[in-house]
Amino acid sequence: MAMSGFLMMLLAVAGCATGPSANPRDPLEPLNRGVYHFNDAVDRVVIKPVATVYKDVLPQPVRTGVNNFFNNLQDAWSFVNNALQLKGEAAGNSLVRFGVNTVFGLAGLLDIATEMQIERYTEDFGQTLGYWGVGAGPYVVLPLLGPSTVRDTAALPVDAQGNLLSNVSDVPARNSATALSLLDRRARLLSATDMLDQVALDPYTFTRDAFLQRRRNQVYDGNPPDEALPDTQDQPAN
Repeated sequence: MAMSGFLMMLLAVAGCATGPSANPRDPLEPLNRGVYHFNDAVDRVVIKPVATVYKDVLPQPVRTGVNNFFNNLQDAWSFVNNALQLKGEAAGNSLVRFGVNTVFGLAGLLDIATEMQIERYTEDFGQTLGYWGVGAGPYVVLPLLGPSTVRDTAALPVDAQGNLLSNVSDVPARNSATALSLLDRRARLLSATDMLDQVALDPYTFTRDAFLQRRRNQVYDGNPPDEALPDTQDQPAN
């Protein structure tokens, strides 16, 4: 109910924000810019300093192990989404990767599967919806979570349930692991965000365009067709 209400609010705001100068992919731009600046302020004051300390204090092998662990959990969910997209080889690889790394890689801390040259095919439920013809919809900037689309926002609850961490019954342990995952992800983006601050005249526009292009490439497995009209984008032929 909460998610459906949020999506209805976004569509209502989109109707108000659309004008002759509006970007057709970003009719919510005034609202999105406000959320973007809020996220940026929180990041600069809280998240980025903590991520910097995390990167400076923990040795690279430890951070690599943390990253491997969460990637291994993602491989399990990728198996489900690859199967839903009828991608047999990718689903098989994801399942084998998860099994190998869980059993022989100390619950995923070591990425044995990559050393065995088993390719990773990362998929989420937003990509699955896109594969089956659900359009991306307007660009959305979510509080704290950052860039998204209406489609990907609707997929978030499913992705959350698909994350194996959601099955951890110990709430403090689950919350700590989730926070560590987000911190590790932010630490790996430190160099990219520093570069963004230096080269982008409008970081909001640069981030939006890069995100939308990346998601489009992900939905089409790196081979997107020519740009279509906004209401037909991200609808791959099955």
